[in-house]
Amino acid sequence: MKGDLYLAWSSDEEIHKKGDSGGAVTSLLKFALESGMVDAVLAVKKRNGNRYDGVLSLLTDPDEVIEAAGTLHCAPVNVAKVVKEYLDGAKGMKMAVTCKPCDARAIIELAKRGQINIKNLILIGLNCTGTLLPALARTMIKEEYEVDPDDVVREDIDDGKFIITLGDGTKKERHLNELEEKGYGRRENCRRCAINIPRMADIACGKWGTKGKKATFIEICSQTGSELMERAIGAGALMVEPPDEKSIKEREKKDKDGIELAKAWEKGDLDVLRWLPYEDRLKYWLRYFDRCIKCFGCRDVCPICYCQDCYLEPARGFVHGGQTPPHVMFPLVRLAHVADSCINCGQCQDVCPMEIPLTKLYHMLNRELSSMFDYIPGMDVSDYPPLTTVTDEELAIDDVNVFKKNSVSQ
Repeated sequence: MKGDLYLAWSSDEEIHKKGDSGGAVTSLLKFALESGMVDAVLAVKKRNGNRYDGVLSLLTDPDEVIEAAGTLHCAPVNVAKVVKEYLDGAKGMKMAVTCKPCDARAIIELAKRGQINIKNLILIGLNCTGTLLPALARTMIKEEYEVDPDDVVREDIDDGKFIITLGDGTKKERHLNELEEKGYGRRENCRRCAINIPRMADIACGKWGTKGKKATFIEICSQTGSELMERAIGAGALMVEPPDEKSIKEREKKDKDGIELAKAWEKGDLDVLRWLPYEDRLKYWLRYFDRCIKCFGCRDVCPICYCQDCYLEPARGFVHGGQTPPHVMFPLVRLAHVADSCINCGQCQDVCPMEIPLTKLYHMLNRELSSMFDYIPGMDVSDYPPLTTVTDEELAIDDVNVFKKNSVSQ
């Protein structure tokens, strides 16, 4: 049931060996296919064995699922966009989907807006404290670790360090703060993300709390997740044991440490801007907006954007065509459209050819709205955005105001 905790590992020797944390996730995906609980699995595979070229793959053969085993930190794929755009919002296919917290949050936000049928999805959430841009990661490993990036067989982010493992078993590590001060390390949006454990998914899986054992710490987060886990255990696909108190506390501490690190980055990145005089803030952003070439990359990659007839297209007449940079309303309309639903995935900034710090802008406003309305996007499918809902109290207040207005007019 929801809230149950397990230490789990695959009963399949090959999967257990290949998986970074005992292969529990891979075995769950394989079992979901074999049992008919889903028609397909959406997971990340290495293209031609390249760790820096992870691609989303739709798998329908249970024997192919093992190809997606192992963790890839240098593959910031756009899961929700693929589900919506290329898999028809999962309307006609049941799928098990591996997802980071931001991926799961995007899927949930789209489900609220009728773009994804979440009843046809099983969300297998993966703990995450950040991903890296592939090309920058290769450069970082070559220059900071002084090794060939192609010799790396595993990466880990743990205890504030980025750790690589080479083919001969050698481990090398550097402090994240040192790397990120040099412009390496995690993507900018990831540094500010304080949601490490994907409890908004059906199950949350990670290595925290395993105390060095080759196993996965699993938390059940929904009835769907509970059914999958119980059936997989019953079929012998997984070996499990309950985590002890020490394991649970270790996991809690790792999560807390990640949250504190994210808040420190957020404070350094955003609070400086927040307390600038209005005129200085305006100049700061206008300087970046002047870089815009209106390529529409940020809009096209955003997993939350779903309008069929975009307000920013020249034919709509709001923002004129042929202007570079476009009118300042171009980035401001984008901001207004995603401010209440941005899940800090960072895809927009990744594709921006002019290096505009879009995630900083969206995250800054989203933080203000979240504080104002006590709403965090993508955490619960039944929790609708505040700007689309009205409480009974607000309706009562509105009725009183209408009554007063009518009384005055009479």
